Amino acid sequence: MTVTHEKITDLYPTRGKTEVSTPRQDPVVWSASGTEGPISAGELASFEENGFHAIPELLTPDEVSVYRAELDRLVADPAIRADERSIVEPQSQEIRSVFEIHKISEVFARLVRDERLLNRARQILGSDVYVHQSRINVKPGFGASGFYWHSDFETWHAEDGMPNMRAVSVSIALTENYDTNGGLMIMPGSHKTFLGCAGETPKDNYKKSLQMQDAGTPSDEALTEMAGKWGIKLFTGKAGSATWFDCNAMHGSGDNITPFPRSNVFLVFNSVENAAVEPFAAPIRRPEFIGARDFTPVH
Repeated sequence: MTVTHEKITDLYPTRGKTEVSTPRQDPVVWSASGTEGPISAGELASFEENGFHAIPELLTPDEVSVYRAELDRLVADPAIRADERSIVEPQSQEIRSVFEIHKISEVFARLVRDERLLNRARQILGSDVYVHQSRINVKPGFGASGFYWHSDFETWHAEDGMPNMRAVSVSIALTENYDTNGGLMIMPGSHKTFLGCAGETPKDNYKKSLQMQDAGTPSDEALTEMAGKWGIKLFTGKAGSATWFDCNAMHGSGDNITPFPRSNVFLVFNSVENAAVEPFAAPIRRPEFIGARDFTPVH
């Protein structure tokens, strides 16, 4: 059953008593056919079909060195570690993620404004964009934990109030992504079905979910069915490679038990025409460093 929410119809019910699948109600590529941009027509068609677009070299080796040095600086800074925007591993107490990096660091702020990123985001979403979320993810070797299977949109819709599937993420590798060190996995085609998860959202759920996802987690049965239907694609690549993926793509990553670290910068661009409202399935909004309320277009 759909409900109205601040005059916006909830097209994607979730966090109810039972798990429910809803066919996607939104376009995948929002720009008009033939719109010029850095993504070719064939690549856009592939993104439409599979929900992702991989780029072997988005950043040059020199650029990677700059961003990797900044990541290392942030992770080593005691002030950053003490900041609420830093999330630490429950067991090792190592930094897992640092959020809102485009406001913490001018180096990463420049990356957000990079036309190579902005033009791709605008081309996919068909409008100007703002940053819904930015973070660095750090997976040092020897035991860094993974991120369980999930659709980002399920959380952004339920807990941040993002109305429609008009957001796109990019994960940029700052270290080499092997097939063994906890790389990104996506189920190709899964973005075409919304999986509404079972169970109410606890208050301040983000404090637990950023360390270990619980609410908003698909069932084993649903994941088994989805993986059987769509398969699983593992992304590998040199530092500087990037993967763009749709906000509703089912994805996750495994633990890193190798000696080889895996670190990446993760940026979420949302259409300015899809600004967040109140949460659709949570008692309160998440903090703005996780789900932005500044909808100013990036230029």
